[in-house]
Amino acid sequence: MAFEFQKTEIEDVIYVIPQIFGDDRGFFSETYKKSVFVANGIKDEFNQDNHSKSVKGVLRGLHYQMHPKAQAKLVRCVKGKILDVAVDIRKGSKTFGKWVSRELSEENKCMLYLPEGFAHGFVVLSDEAEFLYKCSNEYSPENDRGIRWNDPDINVNWGIDFEPQLSEKDKKQPFLKDVTDLL
Repeated sequence: MAFEFQKTEIEDVIYVIPQIFGDDRGFFSETYKKSVFVANGIKDEFNQDNHSKSVKGVLRGLHYQMHPKAQAKLVRCVKGKILDVAVDIRKGSKTFGKWVSRELSEENKCMLYLPEGFAHGFVVLSDEAEFLYKCSNEYSPENDRGIRWNDPDINVNWGIDFEPQLSEKDKKQPFLKDVTDLL
């Protein structure tokens, strides 16, 4: 099989390890194959791809979109190294407010799948990083939402010992307890 699918501490978030075929010329790897992903429980139809570049210390998140434009995501880092974080914001979920993280890098070439109902963010650990993500819905400004990256009730361990660089929008995100329009 071209991929290994591992459940994380939050059952619906899946760590995807691609098979890498390498030799002295370089490498080849499949990054997505619908039939294999569907057979392993990832049934989303991806409708938008995004590519971001950030420098060390940039933290993007925690972001999500409301219904009817909620997004499942399949994310990977193709240059550098990041810590990727998913927070369960599904009302009534047994893991509501819990988070899971994985290091994604150009070296490990792994991916993280987040279904709808998760806030998503990442922090750049290398000098720079390029990050790709597939989204099940197109970006919708009117459905765009977020949660404060350092919410004490969630208590994400970002694995950093410095103050991250944030967008003005991310500096002003609400705490989870103050959000009324969760998924």
